[in-house]
Amino acid sequence: MATRFRTFLLGSLVPLLVSGALLPAPQNITILSTNMKHFLVWSPLTVPGEAVKYSIEFQGEYERDYANDSWIPIGECTDISATQCDITEDISATVPYNLRVRAAQGREVSRWATLNGLFNRVTTSLIPPMLTVMADGYHLLVELEHLGPAFEFLVLYWRKGQENQLYEKVVRDSNTTVHLETMEAGAEYCVKAQTYVEAINRSSNFSQVQCVKAADSKAFSVIFAPIFFVAFVVAVFILFLLAWKTCQVCQYSCCPNEGLPDTLKLTESPAGILNYRGEEAEKCDMSVHVQPPDELLRFWIHDAL
Repeated sequence: MATRFRTFLLGSLVPLLVSGALLPAPQNITILSTNMKHFLVWSPLTVPGEAVKYSIEFQGEYERDYANDSWIPIGECTDISATQCDITEDISATVPYNLRVRAAQGREVSRWATLNGLFNRVTTSLIPPMLTVMADGYHLLVELEHLGPAFEFLVLYWRKGQENQLYEKVVRDSNTTVHLETMEAGAEYCVKAQTYVEAINRSSNFSQVQCVKAADSKAFSVIFAPIFFVAFVVAVFILFLLAWKTCQVCQYSCCPNEGLPDTLKLTESPAGILNYRGEEAEKCDMSVHVQPPDELLRFWIHDAL
């Protein structure tokens, strides 16, 4: 009798004590996947004590079939307080993935809770792109939201009332504004687009149709004629300044304006200079003495001897 009672205690209470030492495992584990962005989410644990941390591991096709059913921790999703984590970078192939999450509080940890079923990114939900359609004069332009390098966009456009004549354009770089068409004056054009992901070979639905109207030719003239006139006046003024400056440069290069040396500059009036020259000439005439020839001969013989 005593032996059966001890067996009952060991069989009933010990599992309860052991399970009481473990944290509850996370519940309601699911994946939210939209436009190739994948998030693993779960319900938070409500337990007393310090904060609960969570860790995530994944298992791909290779780990299941060729690596002894091993699991790989996700570094960005280890010991986190949030109840969701971005696992996009780790879901890098179009194969089935298994995921699991575990809770920890201090030294206590829960059991691993595994996602219900395998996840393949081919099941991601693709939604139509956000776009902005603009009319810049006669130019039909469109801006598409940037979703990443894995996305392409198929853009369809047409003139309103001519829906049977659709034009298409494939956009691979959504970082810039895309020119679609040169529109006719006063005509209305419509645009819609869808996303395409080559890695999973899937497309989204088309976005809602957006229409814009090209500028009317008369309105275009009224708006831009004053601008063209002002631009013409400014251009003429600039050309005149350039011509005047060029003439100045050429004149200085060919006929430079050099100053006279100080010795050639007049320090007195011309009349004073002429009077001064006349007085000097008179003094020169007065100082001249004419000698007779015989006296000159006598002086020459004296010098020779």
